[in-house]
Amino acid sequence: MVRRGILMRSIFTWTLPWVLGLALSPIAATGAGKTEVMPMVKSAPTVVVIEAAGSESDLRKQLRGKNGVTELGASRVPFSQAPTGSYGFIAPQPLGMALVTQSPDLMLERSAPAANAYEVHKLADGSGMVVGFIEKALIAQVTPANRPHHVRITLGSNRSDKTPYIAAVPLIKLMVDRMPVRLEPKNAEGPVVLEMDLQGTANRKSVPGTQ
Repeated sequence: MVRRGILMRSIFTWTLPWVLGLALSPIAATGAGKTEVMPMVKSAPTVVVIEAAGSESDLRKQLRGKNGVTELGASRVPFSQAPTGSYGFIAPQPLGMALVTQSPDLMLERSAPAANAYEVHKLADGSGMVVGFIEKALIAQVTPANRPHHVRITLGSNRSDKTPYIAAVPLIKLMVDRMPVRLEPKNAEGPVVLEMDLQGTANRKSVPGTQ
């Protein structure tokens, strides 16, 4: 009985990693374009920053090129159903509500629904990135080599003299506890800022686009 128990433990030890590997293997949809690939089971992407001057439209083009994304084909689609390697837009209030409540998905639009809409990238591996603008002092804190376990950041919807650098931050690492704030309270489509904690690891219980 002792030898049998040792044998069973040995089999369990060798087969468990294989079984878990099968259970956690990323699964991609087949067909015209890939959609969800289960971002929760792979490494979270790092923050991408373009440290260059330029107009807002030029900076957006540079970041899209760096992330390898192109415009959505559909006019409106949930993040989970959007093709990998694409980008869309979401208005500040729906984005804030989804992040605060840890909603399981985001509804993206091909064209920006408002001047202060946030851009969202779906990378080739299915990861989600929120695009916004940050101040120079934050660059050293959010880049992988220097970022602490977590850091409080402010992400603007549009470029300004105070926030001239464009950045893409991973959805899976964001913890948000408040809605976006208008810089011009009476201007519904004026620039907004979203405060959040950028975590060192993927700590969210539920991430838009991963379910």
